[in-house]
Amino acid sequence: MAQTQNTGRTRERNNNRKKLLTDSIYIALFAAVIAICAQIRLPIGPIPFTLQTLGIFLAGGLLGAKKGTISVLIYILLGAVGVPVFNGFSGGPGVLFGVTGGYIIGFIFTALVVGIASDHWKKKIWILIAAMVVGAILYYAFGTAWYIILMNSQGNATGLWAALSSCVIPFLIPDAAKIAVSVIIINRLNKIIKI
Repeated sequence: MAQTQNTGRTRERNNNRKKLLTDSIYIALFAAVIAICAQIRLPIGPIPFTLQTLGIFLAGGLLGAKKGTISVLIYILLGAVGVPVFNGFSGGPGVLFGVTGGYIIGFIFTALVVGIASDHWKKKIWILIAAMVVGAILYYAFGTAWYIILMNSQGNATGLWAALSSCVIPFLIPDAAKIAVSVIIINRLNKIIKI
């Protein structure tokens, strides 16, 4: 009897270690995916268009709330300490305090919202789309607020409409396309692999 219990505990420990290793690999993989997506960019105005948010949506949608958010946090921490993972192969605290810093912080909440939706309603595509829209609104809000604060602190009086014209409106159609692509990828991958 004792030997059977020990065998069961050993098997459970091995399964837990295997799951921890697998989760760690996926988290690191998606931090790398976000970093790669950040380098695919089109500079338009003060805020460049990148595929970074595609990586954020995929991390939250495929990994769920906990692992997806950790993946985004690792990406941000790597960039904050100077690893060139932010757009244009940039890194360091200066990027977080620059014009895109608000977006980068908003990505944490985007991954969390999309991840929660994925954890609870993975099969319902419309809920995943709604969560990504909410996630986009969150990083737009953080990005726009930080942009206004930064511009005004530098003596460039910037109101809400001017900030929205620079920080949100040019990105609405590209972000809608990224949401559509993310949902298709998540839907297909969920049928093939269990993360």
